[in-house]
Amino acid sequence: MVVALTIVVAAQELATGSHQVPVVLLAGIFLGVYFIGGRFRRDLRAARIWLGALTLLWLGLVVVAPLAVYLVFGLFFLYLHLLPRNWGLLAVAAATVVSVVGFAAHRGWTVAGVIGPMLGALVAVAIGLGYQALFAEAAERQRLIDELLATRNTLAEQERTAGKMAERERLAQEIHDTVAQGLSSIQLLLHAVERAAPEHPALEKIRLARETAADSLVETRHLIAELTPAALEGQSLAGALHRITDRAAAPGLDAQVLVEGDPQRLPMPVEAALVRITQGAVSNVVRHARARRMRVTLTYADDAVHLDVVDDGVGIEPAVLAESPSGSFGLTAMRNRVEQQGGTMSVESEPGHTAVTVSFPLEDQ
Repeated sequence: MVVALTIVVAAQELATGSHQVPVVLLAGIFLGVYFIGGRFRRDLRAARIWLGALTLLWLGLVVVAPLAVYLVFGLFFLYLHLLPRNWGLLAVAAATVVSVVGFAAHRGWTVAGVIGPMLGALVAVAIGLGYQALFAEAAERQRLIDELLATRNTLAEQERTAGKMAERERLAQEIHDTVAQGLSSIQLLLHAVERAAPEHPALEKIRLARETAADSLVETRHLIAELTPAALEGQSLAGALHRITDRAAAPGLDAQVLVEGDPQRLPMPVEAALVRITQGAVSNVVRHARARRMRVTLTYADDAVHLDVVDDGVGIEPAVLAESPSGSFGLTAMRNRVEQQGGTMSVESEPGHTAVTVSFPLEDQ
């Protein structure tokens, strides 16, 4: 469009004008500078300097050739593209005024000479702003696509991690319930044989077998410890709960852990379940409850251990509380984990008070 308009301006001047040489020279320089602008696509400052030079050349053409006012239509798009919005609109308005006045200086004041540049400016502004809106929408869509891809990758990684942790817990539980219990029983039986037959000729071999079983039991317990959840590694159950709660604490949320009763060592599967349930409940509070206070209470009673996660948030919707396919996946997973270990779970919720309570019976291990 710019090339065609420039050729028309030069041709008209060659045919009927009196400034043929200046017009042809300025038109050639104008086109040359115009095409050099492609080199400044990645340098906004240089592009704006280029636009200023192009504007000066256009003003020179307007002075000697009346039809040069039509070249302003191409400049409108450059103003809107390279300058901030307000400055771009101001530049378009100023260029429109120059076009109207420049044309009137050559041909006199006419309705077409006033309305033409104004309509061109309005069309250019509409197209430019529409392009910017489309560009912004495309950028937003691309951002959403990027976020979706990142979220999908994160979810896939979380699923893989969750699968690994679930398998680790299952193996630890199986080892605890089979190998560890069997070695413990063997050790007790051999110890009983030692006491019942102190003069038995194979007493040394019996003692060696008992010590071997004891060593194997220690190694097995180390293996079980390595398979326990990361939050339990190297610390007690209470320490793991403190660690989870401390990570959840944030400005506007007062999170505390209380331990009541005499702490005692619980079976590894129960401790792992308590850690996982605490992680899930605390995560729900942080993400959904908009609470100001949260208390995690671990209570050791004579016959059971209890875990309570209480907050003063907005509460849980009845549909989410329902023990049905339409309910919360997180709560359903918690209930399944509790039931697998022979425990019970209850959830009470209303605006300003939500309590998740879990209990596991204590038995002789």
